[in-house]
Amino acid sequence: MTVHRRFRNVSRIGLVQVATYFDGHGRDKHAAACSAPGCGFSADYRDRSGAELAARTHRCKA
Repeated sequence: MTVHRRFRNVSRIGLVQVATYFDGHGRDKHAAACSAPGCGFSADYRDRSGAELAARTHRCKA
């Protein structure tokens, strides 16, 4: 069964989108994902600053 996440506080840094969501245990998690076609970069972080740092330093290979 798939998980449907509801993202909030979505921002964009270059091609990377950063968002906040609740995990299955009710804790805040933060995700960074590149929106370039064929890139495939995405990662989850414990704090917002880590996700924003990943978004700023991501170099897209696509």
